Amino acid sequence: MVEPPSRKLAAILHADVVGSTMLVQKDESLAHERIKDAFQRFSKTISAYGGTAREIRGDALVAEFSRASDAVCAALAFQSANTDHNTGIGDEIRPEIRVGISLGEVVVADGTMTGAGVVLAQRLEQLANAGGVVVQGSVSETVPARLPFEFESLGEQVLKGFDQPVRAFVARLRPGELLPAPESNAAPIIPPDLPADTTKPPTLEVPDKPSIAVLPFTNISGDPEQQYFADGITENIITGLTRFRDLFVIAVESSFAARDRAADVQQIARQLGVAHVVEGSVRKAANRVRVTAQLIDATSGQRVWAEHYDRDLDDIFVVQDEITNIIVATLAGRIEEADRHRAQHKAAKDMAAYDYWLRGRQCLNRYTKEGELEARRHFERALELDPGYAAAYAGLAVSYLHEYESSWSEAPREALDHCYQLSQKAVALDAADSTARCALASAYFYRNQHELAKIQIEKALALNPNDYDNLCAKGWLLAFSGELVEGIACSKEAMRLNPFAPEYCLFAIGVAEYVARRYEAAIGAFGKIGSLGLLKPAFLAACYAQLGRDEQARAAAAEVLESAKTELAIQLGEDAERWRSYWVKQFPFQNPDDFEHLLGGLRKAGLPG
Repeated sequence: MVEPPSRKLAAILHADVVGSTMLVQKDESLAHERIKDAFQRFSKTISAYGGTAREIRGDALVAEFSRASDAVCAALAFQSANTDHNTGIGDEIRPEIRVGISLGEVVVADGTMTGAGVVLAQRLEQLANAGGVVVQGSVSETVPARLPFEFESLGEQVLKGFDQPVRAFVARLRPGELLPAPESNAAPIIPPDLPADTTKPPTLEVPDKPSIAVLPFTNISGDPEQQYFADGITENIITGLTRFRDLFVIAVESSFAARDRAADVQQIARQLGVAHVVEGSVRKAANRVRVTAQLIDATSGQRVWAEHYDRDLDDIFVVQDEITNIIVATLAGRIEEADRHRAQHKAAKDMAAYDYWLRGRQCLNRYTKEGELEARRHFERALELDPGYAAAYAGLAVSYLHEYESSWSEAPREALDHCYQLSQKAVALDAADSTARCALASAYFYRNQHELAKIQIEKALALNPNDYDNLCAKGWLLAFSGELVEGIACSKEAMRLNPFAPEYCLFAIGVAEYVARRYEAAIGAFGKIGSLGLLKPAFLAACYAQLGRDEQARAAAAEVLESAKTELAIQLGEDAERWRSYWVKQFPFQNPDDFEHLLGGLRKAGLPG
């Protein structure tokens, strides 16, 4: 049973990265990694001081504390540590954070936090300098005088969205004083609608069939720019393994996330629910490469197998196939040779083309305009060197699919046409490329050709049955096609392969539950999603409205309208047809009644439909 929303008084911390756009323009990949690292370090500090990081969205973080003093302590402790951390960075990609802290009533439901206090914290944060902390007047008054802080008044500030001026103060540590250490009773806040043990790392049951996770190979080349190469080796091994029907293989996103969450291989295996783990390293220098790999039995912690390979770069494909085949032989020696042959990665004719393809695939994972455009440049360069390279055409198709699904595209229909044509080209060149099949299925889906989409996604799954993207795409397709039970089951199967990256699968489950009129279950699914642009708040608004929870419906609708102003340049009073066109683009239901059911919920929430 879903718990009702929780209302309470809380100290809210909102933080963002100063000049994140400029950092990304200098080096998108490096900026992304360092911003992610900054927020991971901030989240640990927040937890140490008894707070909970509720949401991390790109370059922003929202956290909740039960005491204002803990929020101020955490903010100043992190800012001091981050200044020291940035001092050790030798280039200009140094994420600097600004923080705002407010005190007010919030509503916590379905793992998310809303309320005027959240917005106020964000507005206060915008008053702060890089590395600074600005707090609401009531926060400064709540902090005990015994604590070594000083508050410099900024006077009464007129803030967007607030009728009355707000007193604001810059919070600092008094000169010569030390920051208070976290108190032993500053326990992390556990959301009231979750069981207490959700703060512990998940432990998943190991499947009956052979199961494996391949952790990201470590780049030991001494050049951070070569990280893409090590990541590419990792992904290719995972791709090869997933083509074996008798193996349960954890998706690459969760492998990377698991590496970040824990250092112990056995702990990682317990979190991912696998019996074996592969780890290794890559050293690339001049025209030579050394790849090391070892297979660990997660039950005993013993090393089952280890090997290293010294090769010319021209033989890198052979290296990958050797590693993949040895691991598979160790885990499932009875797999037929024919299956092993199908698992071999189809190589580019020229190593440089392969190198560009690796770079392009890495850029695709950023889901930003800059990332997609950079990915295209790499894929197009690969095709200049190898015009018959099917994987590069598939990569281009995916980049245009991401553009169509985005809010930044100036010509979404044209982007969809490119995706359709390029995925067809990729399939024509290599009918066994499951990525191309999946991209073609998505193109058919958004062209409202659902039956053709189902044919292609089934072919993709036949080629690569353990692939997370294929399963997630099928769950999405079935949810919008009205095949709700199978759609939910398929999405859950995808989440089992990729437990740390469930956003799109959760969205498909939420859609299916909404169509089935199970609004509480739908809210439960949507509430676990971090951010998907307008998609999450739009469906939440419809769900709350259908349940008659008007206040929550209006709050979610307000979030939709606010985001629409910046992402889509659409105002509430503008042409309703623009809104309907947007809903049609984002929600291609096969059954018109399902689409009208969604529009009905949006209208009840006060949104144009």
